[in-house]
Amino acid sequence: MESIISSNIPLLLQLIIAIGLINVWVLRVHRPTIYRGGNAKNMIEEFAVYGLPTWMLYVVGATKITIALLMIVGIWYQTVVIPGAAVLGLLMIGAVAFHVKVHDKMIKIIPALSILVLAVAVLGATLFMP
Repeated sequence: MESIISSNIPLLLQLIIAIGLINVWVLRVHRPTIYRGGNAKNMIEEFAVYGLPTWMLYVVGATKITIALLMIVGIWYQTVVIPGAAVLGLLMIGAVAFHVKVHDKMIKIIPALSILVLAVAVLGATLFMP
């Protein structure tokens, strides 16, 4: 029983990441949330708060949606999980840094930090679990 649970942990984490990324970058990209940087009301405003050009929003968004798809495809083809989780980890380090740069409160940093932890957990579970 324990091996069934432990062998499914990476899959569960992959699905959590995929659902979270799709939620943010497809369903909520134009909606306000309490987690937006500065006083931004949508993702375009949030990237502006960080001093990033609008084109960067589209690059990051496309990358994160691709990563979400890789996490789902990775259920069947595990080789795509490691690069997806690694790139996601790097993006989340950047996201945390931008939140810190604009002096956001911790509540706004928690989602990026949580996805960073999940990405690292997926990397660890994929690389080190049998």
